[in-house]
Amino acid sequence: MRTRKNSLRAILLILVLALVAAACSSDDSGDSGDSGDTDTTAASSSDQTFTIGVSNNTVGNGWREQMICAIKAEARVRGNVDEVVLLNRETDTAGQISDITSLISQGVDAIILNPGDAEAFNSVIEEAEAQGIVVVVVDNAVTTDAAYLVSNDQAAYGELGARWLFETMGGAGNVAYMRGIDGVGADTLRDEGFQAALADYPDITIVAEVFTDWSPTTGAQQALEIITTQEVNGIWTSGIDYPVVEQFQAAGLPYVPIVGADNNAFIEQLLTISDLSGVAVTNPPSVGGAGAAVAIDILEGKDVSKRTLLTPQAFSEQADLEAIYVEGEFPAGWSSYMEIEPYTSYAAEDVIACKGPGE
Repeated sequence: MRTRKNSLRAILLILVLALVAAACSSDDSGDSGDSGDTDTTAASSSDQTFTIGVSNNTVGNGWREQMICAIKAEARVRGNVDEVVLLNRETDTAGQISDITSLISQGVDAIILNPGDAEAFNSVIEEAEAQGIVVVVVDNAVTTDAAYLVSNDQAAYGELGARWLFETMGGAGNVAYMRGIDGVGADTLRDEGFQAALADYPDITIVAEVFTDWSPTTGAQQALEIITTQEVNGIWTSGIDYPVVEQFQAAGLPYVPIVGADNNAFIEQLLTISDLSGVAVTNPPSVGGAGAAVAIDILEGKDVSKRTLLTPQAFSEQADLEAIYVEGEFPAGWSSYMEIEPYTSYAAEDVIACKGPGE
């Protein structure tokens, strides 16, 4: 009886091994066309969901508000982000570092931040990387290799607008140079581009140079003082544009050529004020959405470059301005330029709705 049972067991064992071998053979003979590393990794994580942390240290600023909304919109439409943890407050570098430390302790999968200093955040970013957290900095760069960068090409932004202005002025005249925040990376790079253009126009004179801190209120006050006390033939702004136009209206003075950003209010002024000449140079807050797209791509296992620079465009022609202008109610200080190909997946309406996953 024992011999018969042993024989049956042996036969069953052989059948099981044969079935296992057949199954393995079937797996190995699958379509080799999907063998790329990126596709395979993304497919293997298709059921994974992620939590994205966001640290923002400036409130009451339309550009930053839209940046956050773009991050939320991208996270929502991608479908595999379950939560955006937003730490959003007016604070200094130490406070923002504390917020990033908090996001690390909460165990987020990725952190997106707009840093105000190129070096101060290196240690906390490296700490996040050591814990397997993806860090993407947007708009301003840092010096550590532990972070991914997604930014407008700020030097090109400064140079593109400056060359338009100097050419429009006929290569000569007085310029008011209205910058951003002193010492911030984006402002420093824009100044490099501005100075590169200025070197080619020896008959252009800078009669006023101020830091607006990217505050519409501050920029408006500075502009009014400049245009009422000095002869100015052109103004370059680092995005504080529509308040500058309003100061010419308030002072009853004729307009001069103005360089601004892709703010919807400025574009509306260019479209509706017949004797106003200006150029809108793109610096979209939706770089936040592009940063979210990069973070999610990395989490999905895709191969992503460490540095992603968006090339700015300059819009001064009626047809180009009309193409990006957003009609109807739209927050003051928001950009018209919201969809950034090929990075973002959302529609402009998603940014305007400003809702993240689960909201």
